Amino acid sequence: MIQSMTGFGKVTAELPSKKVTVEIKALNSKQLDLSTRIPSIFKDKEMQIRSLLLQSLERGKVEFNIFIEYIGKDIPTQINLPAVENYYNQIKDISDKLNIALPSDWFQTLLRMPDVIKTEAQEVNEEEWTVVEGAIKEAIKHLCDFRIQEGAMLQKLFEQKIANIARLLSEVELYEKERIEKVKTRIMDNLEKIAGQDYDKNRFEQEMIYYIEKLDVNEEKNRLDNHLKYYISTMESGHGQGKKLGFIAQEIGREINTLGSKSNHAEMQKIVVQMKDELEQIKEQVLNVL
Repeated sequence: MIQSMTGFGKVTAELPSKKVTVEIKALNSKQLDLSTRIPSIFKDKEMQIRSLLLQSLERGKVEFNIFIEYIGKDIPTQINLPAVENYYNQIKDISDKLNIALPSDWFQTLLRMPDVIKTEAQEVNEEEWTVVEGAIKEAIKHLCDFRIQEGAMLQKLFEQKIANIARLLSEVELYEKERIEKVKTRIMDNLEKIAGQDYDKNRFEQEMIYYIEKLDVNEEKNRLDNHLKYYISTMESGHGQGKKLGFIAQEIGREINTLGSKSNHAEMQKIVVQMKDELEQIKEQVLNVL
């Protein structure tokens, strides 16, 4: 069963003085591209957090965030006085230079400026970390479950598209004999126009065989059929097959293109166009497969 690279996991852990929310988002990427936003209180645990993520998430653009909401009155915050003074002086200078009125409520203005309110870093005890670590593991599991669910939907889509291409491939056979007969008839009609002309019949027969062999698509049909079966078996072999499925889709495309260039028949070319449409939808979605 394949998995999607897209996923989301969110878990909130309740601690005595704070509420910790762990959030993980994943999108498609050629390799694992991990970015983290971790509060200073958990900075010494960053390598441990990254290790947990790397063990579980093979590929994708992953964003990991921890948010803290402090509960009660004992909030470890303080006003950054140097920052307040700096903002105050800058606003006065701008007011003088640009002749702009000063704010009527200095406190409301200054306290909204960035980095004016500082949260003091505290050491996290092991009991609290155990709870947070559990929340991280649970969020990772939610994300993986999401990937499995999305992967099942992708697999159904791929199975449908592969079945459509296989059905279209079987329709090619309906026009093969007609196509060869049309070619032979066209050649014979042209020969009748030069009746009485002397030509090398052996050479003509060799050219006819060569021309018809060039139009033969049995090899392309067999290879395309094998690629379609290989695509299905690869999906069923397990997750982590995204790149391989992409390579197989490219090979399917090559055989469809060759089939189109050799078809020399309007109905067969229509079938090839329909095959390409089905394959294009596979190629778009296979980029999301883990």
